[in-house]
Amino acid sequence: MLHGPIAPTLLRLAWPNLLMMLAQSSTGLVETWFISRLGTDALAGAALVTPLLMLMQNMSQGAMGGGISSAIARALGGGRHDEANRLVLHAVLLNAALGLLFCGLLLAFGRPLYEAMAGSKGSGGGAIAAALAYSNVVFGGLLLMWVMNALASVVRGTGNMVVPGLVICGGALLLVPLSPCLIFGWGPFPELGIAGAGWAMLLYYGLGSLVLGWYVLSGRNPARLVWVKLERVLAQRILTVGGLAALNPLLTNGLIASTTALVGAYAGTAALAGYGTAARLEYLVIPVAFGIGAPLVAMVGANIGAGQPQRALRIALTGGAMAFAVAEAIGLAAAIWPEAWLRLFGDDGPMLAEGSAYLRTVGP
Repeated sequence: MLHGPIAPTLLRLAWPNLLMMLAQSSTGLVETWFISRLGTDALAGAALVTPLLMLMQNMSQGAMGGGISSAIARALGGGRHDEANRLVLHAVLLNAALGLLFCGLLLAFGRPLYEAMAGSKGSGGGAIAAALAYSNVVFGGLLLMWVMNALASVVRGTGNMVVPGLVICGGALLLVPLSPCLIFGWGPFPELGIAGAGWAMLLYYGLGSLVLGWYVLSGRNPARLVWVKLERVLAQRILTVGGLAALNPLLTNGLIASTTALVGAYAGTAALAGYGTAARLEYLVIPVAFGIGAPLVAMVGANIGAGQPQRALRIALTGGAMAFAVAEAIGLAAAIWPEAWLRLFGDDGPMLAEGSAYLRTVGP
């Protein structure tokens, strides 16, 4: 990371992370496909929950995760291994505290949020009931998401993208068959409806936390979890990056949530389902960019820690160009063939029309 050729090193670090993010995003898309089989109300309900769920994912993995990876990469790049070890406990506790905070807020204010987003033009009761059934399960176990992403970010900060990739891809292989089993009651599983998708997700986060926790505790990771006295300065090193980075997902998901509210208020359930399905593609592009961005954080942080700011700048510009190229290719394809995406989730005429109009405008 400190001396190798930039583009090949970045690509070598990015591919397992990119594969991991594609697997993680694909599980959400497959889950949406199964939920769409429950009807338009369920699909609209999932559209109400998605901006909040992705906000939690992006904040815990991208924003705070970036702060965690950055702090550990800077410590290791500067040869401060003991500091890197001490940062691990701070990272897990910070994310756990934020997970518990958002858990309480989202459970307490979920219904008024969904009512505001659904509006009054035909997208009321059924969609809101579905949203609550789904979100009360997922947000009730939000701590697991934040802890798993903290541990994954600790490992990524050392430059190891393979272990988090294996854990999350393995979880995706479990989640894809488990979700429909719990939604529809296949085999010995109970039929839980849209709530089944939430329970499958919690099992995924719980198992991921256990595996990554074992890896960090075992000493195999260069930054180990050790029990130390908490230090404000170490928490600040994470929050200085992670706290500021949280503005990005807050603005992105806030925009999507407010647009969801406008669509629900003025266009009805079919349009809400169409917009929510189209916006899912944006949530595929963001993790793809993150797949490049996570190793970018590790490389830039290591070089900053080693006193090589000019190399860090070249790395940042190279990775930014790669992310732009991938995102633009996906966006143009969506604008040219919008129904290829939308028909994966349904063939309702108004839903296809509204979703296509959105993708033709936003895709490029």
